[in-house]
Amino acid sequence: MNTIDSAAVPRPPIYTAETYRPERSLGLLMRQVLTSILQEADRRLDVLDLTHAQWLPLFQLLCRPEDTTAVTLARDLQVDPAGVTRVLDRLEAKQLVRRERSCTDRRVVNLALTDTGRAVAEQVPPVLTEVLNQHLHGFSVEEFEQLMGLLRRLLANGEAMRAPVVAPRDEGAA
Repeated sequence: MNTIDSAAVPRPPIYTAETYRPERSLGLLMRQVLTSILQEADRRLDVLDLTHAQWLPLFQLLCRPEDTTAVTLARDLQVDPAGVTRVLDRLEAKQLVRRERSCTDRRVVNLALTDTGRAVAEQVPPVLTEVLNQHLHGFSVEEFEQLMGLLRRLLANGEAMRAPVVAPRDEGAA
């Protein structure tokens, strides 16, 4: 049996400049799916007086409560640190989040959910799972796993494009 790594087999490009059309854009379709998910989650979480920009950090703090700073939160959410600071200010004003100086390094300010913030954040996962499951209606578990695998592969390809290129060493140089 001949096994060939399918990633190593040269394939023709999927897109060409001559035939590319927005209605066939993978990026646009992924944006539309994400927008649909976020809009529905926002609609359902509106009763908590939360926007996407607010419920996402609350959910992140619920899932990863230890040693989270504004900088790590911005990195994890892939958003601008200044934007995270503004959202945290709003969440702090709503008494959902508090900032605490680190006991080991006074320069570090960790984020923590208040009791009220935890109670609100705990309402996010059931809404998200319901919204995601409705978007996945009709998918089998196998189709879902295949979709996840394909999206991970797409992400890995994108990350590989951003990887630094290491120039070969010149063996003759001193």
